[in-house]
Amino acid sequence: MRVWSLLTRVAGAGVLAVLLFVASTALAIWYTARQDTRPSSDAIVVLGSAQYNGVPSSIFEARLEHALSLHEQGVAPVIVTVGGKAAGDQFTEAEAGRDYLAAAGVPADALLAVPEGVDTLESMRVVATASAERGWESAVLVTDPWHAMRAERMAQDAGMDAVSSPTRQGPAVQTRATQFRYILRETAAYLLYRVTGESVAGAPGIG
Repeated sequence: MRVWSLLTRVAGAGVLAVLLFVASTALAIWYTARQDTRPSSDAIVVLGSAQYNGVPSSIFEARLEHALSLHEQGVAPVIVTVGGKAAGDQFTEAEAGRDYLAAAGVPADALLAVPEGVDTLESMRVVATASAERGWESAVLVTDPWHAMRAERMAQDAGMDAVSSPTRQGPAVQTRATQFRYILRETAAYLLYRVTGESVAGAPGIG
């Protein structure tokens, strides 16, 4: 009986530790989502999202508009759009984003499309390579608030000196129910990355 009681206590303590770890991660995601860091940097990096025949989705458009605002404020001289394309698509996310910003008046020499990356991890790696080739040392990441902590971590692990300036508009922040769902999803995705080193794809706009 004593052994069984001890095992029960150990198991209970283990479950409690896991729950506390998950809760602390969710809290960190919530906290990071409310930060907005925009130091002078070499580049503004816009994380890709869905596009439809070259037209950015509402989530992607919100990110692009935020990046445009940062560029106009002088945060960085170049905006980098990143993201590949799904089977059957004619445009990559990077190309759709670049064209949107060009139509908004951003000069061609202030835009760089990196048309690769099927998820956040791959995108951060290809952007890190492109940055190293150009001698860039710092970047401000633009994505949805709940995605910011994972994107920062992956960028830093790829060798980038990166901080985030999340969007404050768009479908990802419209309702509390939406925000709660994204926080739960990002908590699982962040923990999966920390444990396995792998990314997760399939959620709207933030694989």
